[in-house]
Amino acid sequence: MKGFRRDNLLFSLCGLNCGLCPMQLGGYCPGCGGGEGNQPCAIARCTLARGGVEYCFECGSFPCERYEGIDQFDSFITHRNRRRNMEQASEMGMEAYCAQQREKAAALQELLSRYNDGRRKTLFCTAVNLLELEDVRAIAEELRVMPGQREMPIREKAAHAASLLQDAARKRNIDLKLRKKKKS
Repeated sequence: MKGFRRDNLLFSLCGLNCGLCPMQLGGYCPGCGGGEGNQPCAIARCTLARGGVEYCFECGSFPCERYEGIDQFDSFITHRNRRRNMEQASEMGMEAYCAQQREKAAALQELLSRYNDGRRKTLFCTAVNLLELEDVRAIAEELRVMPGQREMPIREKAAHAASLLQDAARKRNIDLKLRKKKKS
């Protein structure tokens, strides 16, 4: 969007964890405010009209009507926790929140480079985004010490990684499927 630029491309203005998005990882999106190729965004227009707050939680009107139902549907990245992400970032401070996101992004890169059979990118991105950092850390460590993985076919490694992520999600009552809006 013309005139909309941000320094932090890891975490969006509205609460998306852009650094964990398959579109950004694939080089198709620079992230919120990362370039002129950004899609028009009502929340970005709102922040420009309000003098350019960097995150919605900094606005005196947060949470406003734009957050009504904001987490209801997903696109190529989960939108499930945007309001919660905003609140968490506000409570922790952006430096601590982004440190956690960088750690999650590193774990995601490891999953994608070592355990992706070409069919798990969306699952890995969604799981790392929705699971707690402690879960992601534990799974990454379990995968690192998995016996016999050098000889193991990538398909088996991918299935094992996916199984660990799905088990952790089940324990936290998290559904790892993206919720698409039904066309009427």
